[in-house]
Amino acid sequence: MDTFIAFINDLLWGSVLIYLLLGVGVFFTLRLGFIQFRHFGHMFSVLRNSRKSDAAGISSFQALCTSLAARVGTGNLAGVAVALYLGGPGAIFWMWLIALIGMSTAFVESTLAQLYKVKDEDGNYRGGPAYYMEKGLGMRWMGVLFAIFLIIAFGLVFNAVQANSISAAMNVAFGVPAWLTGVVLVFLAGLIIFGGLRTIARFAELVVPLMALAYLLIALVVVALNITELPGVLAQIIKSAFGLEQAGGGAMGYAISQALMNGIKRGLFSNEAGMGSAPNAAASATPYPPHPASQGYVQMLGVFADTIVICTCTASIILLSGQFEPGSGITGVELTQRALSNEVGEWGNSFIAIAILFFAFTSIVANYAYAENNLIFLEHNHKAGLLVFRLFVLGMVMFGSVGELPTIWAMADASMGMMALINLVAILLLSGVAIKLARDYNDQLKLGKVPSFDAAKYPELHRQLEEGIWDNKK
Repeated sequence: MDTFIAFINDLLWGSVLIYLLLGVGVFFTLRLGFIQFRHFGHMFSVLRNSRKSDAAGISSFQALCTSLAARVGTGNLAGVAVALYLGGPGAIFWMWLIALIGMSTAFVESTLAQLYKVKDEDGNYRGGPAYYMEKGLGMRWMGVLFAIFLIIAFGLVFNAVQANSISAAMNVAFGVPAWLTGVVLVFLAGLIIFGGLRTIARFAELVVPLMALAYLLIALVVVALNITELPGVLAQIIKSAFGLEQAGGGAMGYAISQALMNGIKRGLFSNEAGMGSAPNAAASATPYPPHPASQGYVQMLGVFADTIVICTCTASIILLSGQFEPGSGITGVELTQRALSNEVGEWGNSFIAIAILFFAFTSIVANYAYAENNLIFLEHNHKAGLLVFRLFVLGMVMFGSVGELPTIWAMADASMGMMALINLVAILLLSGVAIKLARDYNDQLKLGKVPSFDAAKYPELHRQLEEGIWDNKK
C-alpha cells in the first residue's frame, strides 16, 4: 500500500501538479491583470462589509472563517516544519510564491462557486467545484469524481492528519496518551458536526480570528528578540530556494527540486489555492456586494492570511531559534515546539500544543463541512447516509490520533493531488466565465457603483444558473 501511494505521489507531485499549479496561477494572474496586487486594498474593503447574511446563506465573513478554519491547521505548524526539514529554508520561498500566484486561482474558483451555487432541500446555499462542473460544464461525472476525492481527502484522510498532529503535540507537551486525546476529539467534534453548517460557521467565526491573532503576536515576539538575525534568515531562504548554498551543479539542482517540490506541496496543503476546497465554503455565503466576484476577493485574502502571514510566522520561529538541523530526524510539530521553547522558555512547548489543538480542531470541523457539502451533491441530503458518514469521520479522527505520521501524510498528499488535478482542469475550462465576471464587477466599481450581478446581461449563462438565486439581484 505504501509503495502504491508513493508511486501516485511521485507521479503527481514530481511532475504534473507542480507545473500545472504554477501554470494555472500564472495564467489567471495575467488574464486578471495581476488582480491580487492591483486590488490588494479592495480585499479589505469587501471584508469590512462581510458580516451580512440571510436565511439561505451564511455571511461572507463566516465563509472566510470557515475556509480559514480548514486552511489554518497542521499545514501551518507541522507542515511548515516538514517542508523546511525535507526541502531546506528555500521551501519557504516557494510556499510564498505559490500563495501569491495562487491568490488569483482562489479568486476564480470561489467566484465560480458563488455563480453556480444552488439551494438544498432545507433552503441553504450549497456549491463548489462539483456543482460548477455539473452546471457550468455539463459534466456531472466530473463533479462526482471530484466529490468522491474530496470526501476521501477532507472527510477522512485530512481529519486523520489533523488528529495525528493534535495527539502528538499533547503527548510531547503534557504526556497525554494518544488514545485519550482521540476519545476527547471524537466527543468534541461530534458535538459540532452534528449541528450542521451554521453551527460550524458560528464556531469558526468565534475561534479563528482569536487563534490567528494569538499566534501572530507570539511570532512577532520571537522576531523582535532576534531582529538582528532576521536579514540573515531571509538571505538563507532566498539562497536555498535557488541552490546558491550548494557547491556542485548536481547538488544545486537536487536542492532546488527538493525545495520547490516540498514548498509547493506543503504550501498547497496549507492555503489550498486551486485544490477546490475553499469554494465549498465560499458558495454557502450571501455576498456583499451582491456579485459572485465579491466572494472571490474575500477568499483571496484567506490565502494571503494563511501562507504569507501564518506560515511565515512558523518559519521565522524555527529558523531564528537555531533548532533547525537537517538530518536530525526532528521534524513536524516537535520541531516547532522545540523552536518556540528555545526562544520563550518551556511554556512555548505548551503554547504550540494548545495552538495545534485549536488550529487542527477547527480544521476537523471545517473539513467535515466540505465533505458534507459534497456528500449532499452525490445523494441529495440522504439523512441516513449523512449519519453513517459522520460516524466514519469520527472514526478517522480516532484512527489519526493513534496512527503513524508518514503514512497519513502520504495519503493526504495523494488525495489532495487528485482533487487539485480535477479542479484545475475545470477552472481552466470555465476561465472565460470567471474573467467575464471579474470584468463586470470592476467595470461597475470604476463607475462608482456597488457591484451587482444581473444574470439577464448574460443569456448564455442563464440556463446554467439555479432559478431564483441570481434573478434580479440588486
